[in-house]
Amino acid sequence: MAEETTKLSDVAQDTTQLLHTAGEKTAETVIKHTAKYNDAYTTIDKIMDGFWERVPYFCIALIVLMIFWLLSKVFKFFVRKTLENRSYTRQNLVLVLNRVGSTIIIFFGFLIAMVIAIPGFTPGQLMSALGIGSVAIGFAFKDIFQNMLSGILILLSEPFKIGDTIVVNNMEGTVEDIQIRATFLQSPDGRRIVIPNATVYTSAVTVNTAYPRRRCEFVVGIGYEDNVQEAKNIIMKILDHDQTILSQPTFSVNVAALADFSVNLKVQWWVDTSETTTSASISEVQERVIQSFADNNISIPYPVQEVKVYRGENLEEESARAK
Repeated sequence: MAEETTKLSDVAQDTTQLLHTAGEKTAETVIKHTAKYNDAYTTIDKIMDGFWERVPYFCIALIVLMIFWLLSKVFKFFVRKTLENRSYTRQNLVLVLNRVGSTIIIFFGFLIAMVIAIPGFTPGQLMSALGIGSVAIGFAFKDIFQNMLSGILILLSEPFKIGDTIVVNNMEGTVEDIQIRATFLQSPDGRRIVIPNATVYTSAVTVNTAYPRRRCEFVVGIGYEDNVQEAKNIIMKILDHDQTILSQPTFSVNVAALADFSVNLKVQWWVDTSETTTSASISEVQERVIQSFADNNISIPYPVQEVKVYRGENLEEESARAK
């Protein structure tokens, strides 16, 4: 009985020791995990504390950025009011000053806002981060830089302006806007055409509205049996009585070609595009020429072909006669 009691006492003591050891290990594990989470919580608290400490600086940076944005608007207004009322001012020059100047002001304000919001930030770090000046960036943005430079040169040299009708690479339209990257045209059928400025700058451009005076012309044919001088006099009288046709430069009617079926007369005259369009003037003159030729029995011939049909018996008779 004493031995069993001793054994039970030893088992109880061992169990107590084991539980104590397990409890110590569990406590150590819990303490280690708690320390890890405590470090994480401490880091998050530091980040949040740092964020809330920088909130006033972020607000100041945002206010600075808004101030420079308003300054860019004031700059645009000042340039527009100062230059547009002067006779020597060109429209595209105002666009260059507005866009380039306002962009520089906003970028300068952005740099100041970054310096305020981010501690230790310098513009040199931004340049290094963007990699400005590196060969890789230069090749990657080659087309963008080329279009930007071409756009600035177009705005400065002003080969055309907004509202002009131009033709570039067989694409015709009215200039809607000239931006730094591209030129926007509105085609005659109401579509928008976007042409990169590099293409516009390196291509031949026809400006249809560069001058108010435009020449109109068309060719009309009369029959060989008709009186050429009479036809010319009729056309000259029509041109002389049209109030939209300019007297200087003088209009003319000349024989352009002796065609297969007609004598072609080339009619040329000038109009002021501020009073009428070239298409409207050509249409009106052609209608009057058709009516006047009909009233004076002057024909406007068209190609005529004579077709002869031989029957089989006629061919046999001709063959027999030939033999």
